[in-house]
Amino acid sequence: MTAEEWSIVLLSLQVSFAAVGGALPLAFVLAWVLARLHFPGKILLDGLVHLPLVLPPVVIGWLLLIAFAPEGPGGRFLALYGVSVLFRWTGAAIAAAVMALPLMVRAIRLSLEAVDPRLEAAARTLGAGPWRTFATITVPLAAPGVLAGAVLGFARSLGEFGATITFVSNIPEETRTLPLAIYAALQLPGGDAAVWRLAGLAVALSLAALVASEALTRAAGQGQLPGGRGRHVL
Repeated sequence: MTAEEWSIVLLSLQVSFAAVGGALPLAFVLAWVLARLHFPGKILLDGLVHLPLVLPPVVIGWLLLIAFAPEGPGGRFLALYGVSVLFRWTGAAIAAAVMALPLMVRAIRLSLEAVDPRLEAAARTLGAGPWRTFATITVPLAAPGVLAGAVLGFARSLGEFGATITFVSNIPEETRTLPLAIYAALQLPGGDAAVWRLAGLAVALSLAALVASEALTRAAGQGQLPGGRGRHVL
């Protein structure tokens, strides 16, 4: 691989890690709300969270462009601090985070719903407060699902194309991640070799992330992390 191709890989990893790091706290909160609370409009919230899965990615990118344009609400807010995400790698991370969020929420929600409520009730009867119960019982038991959601979001971020190119364009060394670089190489005469190298690397990274996510999901279903001692029981 050339130095330019390595820089594309590093940028893709940077964007994906930033996307997962920024989206994970929000994904956990949304998953907890959907898993534990009952309120009017819950179905609507669930639909809004999963909307990026069914909308064309170009539409998501267009909506982000409107939101973070200089006259948009996000653009005006960031302008107060002299920040802009348009045509920058941070904008690519935002697009990837939005597209990965539904997958992360779903994995974390399933993990939270699998936590035995009797364990939480037992902790409270032994004197643990709500926050201590949450930190010592709920979070550790849901940890495999949280990790699985993070890894799955990372894989989705690596493959993000439509929303990114619509929102922040395809700028070398700034927003050109692996999928955009593959698309650019396809447009060039004699670019087949670069396409094969980049596509092969994209397949390897995505497959590794999916295998890790599946292993963590199975661990969540068994109530343990890989190498653990088994399901927690009362």
